[in-house]
Amino acid sequence: MEKSQKILQRTKEYKNKVERYNDLVSLYDDTLVLAEMMAEEGETESDSEMMASLKQIKDTVESMTLETLLSGEYDKNNAILTIHAGAGGTEAQDWAQMLLRMFTRWAERSNYTIETVDFLPGDEAGVKSVTIIIGGLNAYGYLKSEKGVHRLVRISPFDSSGRRHTSFASVEVMPEIDDDTEIKINTEDIRVDTFRASGAGGQHINKTDSAIRITHIPTGIVVSCQNERSQHKNRETAMKMLMGKLIEIKEREHKEKIDDIKGDHKEIAWGSQIRSYVFQPYTMVKDHRTSFEVGNIGAVMDGELDGFINEYLKAAASGKDMTV
Repeated sequence: MEKSQKILQRTKEYKNKVERYNDLVSLYDDTLVLAEMMAEEGETESDSEMMASLKQIKDTVESMTLETLLSGEYDKNNAILTIHAGAGGTEAQDWAQMLLRMFTRWAERSNYTIETVDFLPGDEAGVKSVTIIIGGLNAYGYLKSEKGVHRLVRISPFDSSGRRHTSFASVEVMPEIDDDTEIKINTEDIRVDTFRASGAGGQHINKTDSAIRITHIPTGIVVSCQNERSQHKNRETAMKMLMGKLIEIKEREHKEKIDDIKGDHKEIAWGSQIRSYVFQPYTMVKDHRTSFEVGNIGAVMDGELDGFINEYLKAAASGKDMTV
């Protein structure tokens, strides 16, 4: 991104923050006037209007306060989110697709854009792995809370005996990096392979080797992209994904293992989960890092993740160890 474009973008961000603050002050003043009128005249007809205004003020203050916790260098960037199904075949692959829908719905609720850059379908249902780019201000800052292993407990629809199953999927999140980042990748350090892009049943399948897989030889990191028909565009996106992973390594230089790039999780298995989603014998979603929990699992699977994100950012800002 050119320097002038970055300045314009940053100016727009600051302008939006000032406008939101001014709108909040105006709403507060209007609500205060309404409260004074109700007190003087003993009105009750305006109660619902008053309660709606108070809720809007409360929600806006909480949202703006939360934004102050996003102090990381790349928090304002787009997020590159990858989901990998754990062991367990169709059940785990279906869980990975459920998580994909959950994050997609959250992004839609947040007015963010969604772009699928890599998709490996499951053998019978669901997905083995998928990578999406969620675009919008602070997308990475919010979604970095989702790094780790997500555990599902439910009666499997794929089990004719109706037994309860436990499944796992891992989520990786990294920032999308601008082209002018300080990270430089030497051409001799990467291996580029091309392959034919695949698609789900009924979709267009490329008849040329337009999909790209890039291996960073020093670290062993592998990224791939196949969403575009153009090999050039796929390579460009894959390089951004690689740079995002290398940026995370740079930020974690005090760590000894390259595996730290995947966030707080270790293997995709029992004991390493950051969050559990229980459908049976009761309904509960619990984050094991913050102990925040929600009983309405349907709402969570429909994208209501803000409570978990908020608690994570507050805990991280207080210096709490967020590993599990």
